[in-house]
Amino acid sequence: MRRRHFLLSTLASAVAAAARAASEGRPPRILLRSSWQVVNIGDIAHTPGVLALLERHVPEAEVVLWASGDLTPEVAAMERRRFPTLKIVKGSVGTDGKASNAELGAAVAWADFLLHGSGPSLVAAKDVAAFVKHTGKPFGVYGITQGTFFPADDKELLGRAAFVFFRDSVSLEQAKEDGVACPAMDFAPDGAFACDLRDDAKAEVFLKANGLEEGQFLCCLSRLRYTPYWLVKKGVARDETRHARNQAMKEHDHRALREAIIAVTRETALKVLLCPEDMTQMAVGREMFWEKLPADVRKRVVWREDFWLTDEALSTYTRSAGLFGSEMHSPIMAVGNGIPALVCRFEEQTSKGFMWHDIGLGDWLFDLDREENHARIVPAVLAMANDPDGARAKVEVARAYVEKRQGETMAVVKRSVPA
Repeated sequence: MRRRHFLLSTLASAVAAAARAASEGRPPRILLRSSWQVVNIGDIAHTPGVLALLERHVPEAEVVLWASGDLTPEVAAMERRRFPTLKIVKGSVGTDGKASNAELGAAVAWADFLLHGSGPSLVAAKDVAAFVKHTGKPFGVYGITQGTFFPADDKELLGRAAFVFFRDSVSLEQAKEDGVACPAMDFAPDGAFACDLRDDAKAEVFLKANGLEEGQFLCCLSRLRYTPYWLVKKGVARDETRHARNQAMKEHDHRALREAIIAVTRETALKVLLCPEDMTQMAVGREMFWEKLPADVRKRVVWREDFWLTDEALSTYTRSAGLFGSEMHSPIMAVGNGIPALVCRFEEQTSKGFMWHDIGLGDWLFDLDREENHARIVPAVLAMANDPDGARAKVEVARAYVEKRQGETMAVVKRSVPA
């Protein structure tokens, strides 16, 4: 009875909002809850990716970004260079329905629809629940991964959504098995596929300074089993169990990638750029790659010692011959912009890596927990390096499928927003 009452009240609210919008002759209003953290260029990329999709597929809508508290002025300025009119609010809505600041309160009242953006889970579940409880307005979820089980509250909340799109088929099947009752659940690629931020000038300066020519280098990314956030976030204590796991597995996880770097530099004309996806990875790349490379190889390898933002990174990736390594969102952005990318994964990550199967790039996905996969990495990287036309043709097929699903799923978003 409670669920029926909720659905009826939500429907009534949506109809009322639609009527208001029509009578006022104004565009539909979307409050995008996104922007999870800024220590990782992939987490940054979720937001401009979904903004670009809304711009392309729901152009009549007005959008306000409800960002997390750690969004920095530097990242906000980068996003506004691409989306000049973007309005950003921060804060939270309490259990009493009150917003923590006037700007957020006004945005919540202003919105017709709440859209939860791509992420590793229903990241802002508390914010979504508070929004729904105290406004009765509709909401949807676009491109998340959910772990091996759903918290009870998430399951109930997702069942109330207008739609829930998962960014990998493993999460979608898990939701079905767990009995999530949302009538519109399907696969939608991670929003970061649509990220198109650029800082060409900064990228070109870096490449020139390091002797890297367009199309004549590969990018390699590394990571530990667990991101050591205690190194880059204030107030985060070192997790000794996770640190021990990182130390135990780091050579195991980097050996084949290091062999691929050596093979590329010795057997092809390409160089290799060691680059980070998060703020902890410059040190990892130096320790596990740079310092362990033979002298002749090191002459053809560039180690990037500074962190960068998403726009400069993507401008660099689009000038490369491809990417390989143990990160996910740099490959996502690369493929979304037509650049080949191989992905390594392991059990400590979420199921997001399986989206490579979902978009037709399953033979470019390597599970490092399966020892037989390690021997496949060097040949695959060399094949990408030696056949750039074939690699890009393969990416275009995957990219076309991604764009098809983006169009189909954004059509559902458009239909769900009171217009």
